[in-house]
Amino acid sequence: MRFTLNLGLLLISLIVSAACLWIASHSSWYWAVAAIWFFALINNMPFAMMHEAVHGVAAKSERGNRIIGTIASWAFPTSFLLQQKAHLDHHRRNRTDEELYDYYLPQQSKWLRNAWLYMGNLLGFYWFFVVLGNAIYLLACGFYRSNLFVNRIAPVLGFGPQVAELVKLPAFRVWYEIAMSFSYQALLFWLLDLNWIGYLACQIAFALHWSALQYVDHAWSSRDVKNGAWNLKVLPVSRWLALNYHYHLAHHQKPEVPWYQLPSLVDRQAQQPSFWRVYFSLWKGIRPAPPMGAPADLAFLFPENEEAK
Repeated sequence: MRFTLNLGLLLISLIVSAACLWIASHSSWYWAVAAIWFFALINNMPFAMMHEAVHGVAAKSERGNRIIGTIASWAFPTSFLLQQKAHLDHHRRNRTDEELYDYYLPQQSKWLRNAWLYMGNLLGFYWFFVVLGNAIYLLACGFYRSNLFVNRIAPVLGFGPQVAELVKLPAFRVWYEIAMSFSYQALLFWLLDLNWIGYLACQIAFALHWSALQYVDHAWSSRDVKNGAWNLKVLPVSRWLALNYHYHLAHHQKPEVPWYQLPSLVDRQAQQPSFWRVYFSLWKGIRPAPPMGAPADLAFLFPENEEAK
């Protein structure tokens, strides 16, 4: 039942995403704008489904999870195995010194850390660099796995610890999965007779949304591996299209729980900032890092509460 539900939702989301790409390429500008906006939302569903498969909860069997995760990865585009390794490592590093983009440490360059925040999370380059890295892996696998890329280039882009672990994966399987993902994108482009303006506009809109969400659900939260996330308040349609991805604290606390059970784990009495409150707070830039174990910075996120005291 779980496999059938999730596979059905995945296929529907891929069809709707493809329709948005077609409308953005072939329709009047006002329909194109609507399609670009909706693509930024609906393309989160395949990513969220891949996220379910990464944790082994998209289906009850390993084979079912692999099928769903692999098909879902085509929409990003990425390798399912690559994403699985990167995301599980994220759960291990969350809010530690190795994965902290809203704060900076004394020995770190404040300018560089702000560049990672503004360009990466707020201007969409996080998605772009992930896809660029996948393209490099596809076209120059040896270079991606070289000491130069792993120890010099990746750390400058903010992916040092991640890439050092990713290069340990079986090279051919990762390469093959990336090739399948890029082939899917090329096939869509050809079958739907897309143009570059419509296609790139949709991808840029998704990049802006996805890149922001990846850190809005963590920014200013407690420096705790398990509890360093938020259950964000968003419109129900946005939360549903992302398969409750915004209930990120509940997910980090119990990653073995499937998406449709996450609402039951949310503490409604706890502070739930809105997506936009955290998003706009990030434009103020990074701040000095508190020590590991520090609680959420509610005074910064909700200054009106402090003024009212």
